[in-house]
Amino acid sequence: MYEKSIELLNQAVGDELSAVHQYMYCHFQCDDQGYDLLAGLFKKTAIEEMMHIEKIADRILFLKGDVELKASQDVNKIHNVKDMLELVSGMEQQSIKDYNNWALACASHADSATRKLFESLVEDEERHYGQFANELENLQKYGEHYLALQSIERSKNTFMQSGTTK
Repeated sequence: MYEKSIELLNQAVGDELSAVHQYMYCHFQCDDQGYDLLAGLFKKTAIEEMMHIEKIADRILFLKGDVELKASQDVNKIHNVKDMLELVSGMEQQSIKDYNNWALACASHADSATRKLFESLVEDEERHYGQFANELENLQKYGEHYLALQSIERSKNTFMQSGTTK
């Protein structure tokens, strides 16, 4: 009875796993480059995506399905922050589109609980998109100075923590 919902939910698991992998890769790259604000944003988003997987898996199991833990895409190995932000903004836009469509599909199969789950995920993905779009706008507006300020802030914090202050 819920085969279509289980199929769509497993697609969502794969997409969310891919997002977790991509966001953690971006986190590692930004952290390595000293961009603490962006590194933190990518890590926080990855954790939120993991929480999505848990909610989706719970629903699959409730429907007596089996959770497929297969990422839908490989990680894009990007080192340029602008390219990262453009990629993840596009990922979030695609998730918003997919989850809206899948909510409608579940509703047409008389599965309102799964529809509501997808709708709640849309809200989170819209927030993620807004955060990444804002960072991309800041980067476009302020250029490399925006990234330099993040790197300087890390250096300042490291210096302050070392105990050698004036």
